Amino acid sequence: MQTNLADFIKGTPEGREADAILRTCVHCGFCTATCPTYQLLGDELDGPRGRIYLIKQMLEGKEVTEKTQTHLDRCLTCRSCETTCPSGVKYHRLLDIGRKVLSERVPRPLGQRLVRAALKEALPRPWIFRPAVAIGQMMRPLLPQVLADKVPTAAAGQSRGWPEKSAHPRRMLALAGCVQPGLSPNTNAATARLLDKLGITLFEAPEAGCCGALRFHLDAHEAALADMRRNIDAWWPHVEAGVEAIVMTASGCGAHVKEYGVLMKGDPAYAAKAERISALTKDISEILSGEAERIRPLLAAKPQVPLKLAFHSPCTLQHGQKIKGVVEELLVAAGVELTPVADSHLCCGSAGTYSILQPELSKQLRDNKLAALDAGGPAAIVTANIGCQTHLQSGCSKPVRHWVEIIEERM
Repeated sequence: MQTNLADFIKGTPEGREADAILRTCVHCGFCTATCPTYQLLGDELDGPRGRIYLIKQMLEGKEVTEKTQTHLDRCLTCRSCETTCPSGVKYHRLLDIGRKVLSERVPRPLGQRLVRAALKEALPRPWIFRPAVAIGQMMRPLLPQVLADKVPTAAAGQSRGWPEKSAHPRRMLALAGCVQPGLSPNTNAATARLLDKLGITLFEAPEAGCCGALRFHLDAHEAALADMRRNIDAWWPHVEAGVEAIVMTASGCGAHVKEYGVLMKGDPAYAAKAERISALTKDISEILSGEAERIRPLLAAKPQVPLKLAFHSPCTLQHGQKIKGVVEELLVAAGVELTPVADSHLCCGSAGTYSILQPELSKQLRDNKLAALDAGGPAAIVTANIGCQTHLQSGCSKPVRHWVEIIEERM
């Protein structure tokens, strides 16, 4: 694709990156076939190719309006188009750049600004979010449906606790994150118990917090970079002490932290550290896959009750981190029968704050995904990301859990 970027961005680091991405695109349109919003709306501008043209026009200095904003807002950033693209177009990076420029050129209505500001300030702060969840549980019948759906039941927030006196020579860090401790505290606890059985101590750095993805995808890039620097500072002493890995149990966080090196390459004080952090970051499925030979005897030693599950692979796992089939292999090794899921490459509609900002599209995608997951008659649904977990649970009477909890219970 030929480009002629405007002076305001030409020659800047972001301009050079955007120009390179645009020139990679060959207009083939394969991406539209796997784009969830294009499938729902049938509008070229609600597919990757159309959005690329909108961003190209904006970066070339053409007039942009609320219409451009609407079409870019509807993108889930699911990255299914990247998996499909034969040319390797880094669409999500172009979208990040385009949305940032757009936010500076097209002011949002007051209502949108207030909602987005509340999300940016409340969700990344556990000391605000956890009490809000508790209040939401008490006031659930009075909440708007889009918010009530996000509030877990009290039972979902229970945890059996972390292993006591775990002090193995092998040590790994875990990211607590911002919303997962309040919505599903058993996820990291189950991971710690599982790794303890494998002779690995898992611990969290209390100073670490939100991975930065939430603010970054709401166009608050500077605030997101501050979140990222805080995490690097919290983790760095442990990195220097020799931790084996930084373990992610939320695939959305994992996809973002694995990009710290890219996102912070222009920061001379943090660039090298960010690259090291990204290199150390592993999804829990990658860790357990590497320990498979040690896991199998533990699974074989415990009688396994037949269990039929459906696995939803989050976009941040299969498209963002390019991890496919690993979780499924681990579950099958644990004696789980996995039901087939049609169109497993499609997004469930959670996509961070998308389910709040685009509730109608999000609900359509959720209901389509749940129909596909339920078709095989599973007893429960498992996934690998807290956003997908709570979003799917909001429309489903069956339990929706993190898959690592199943592995831990069967060892």
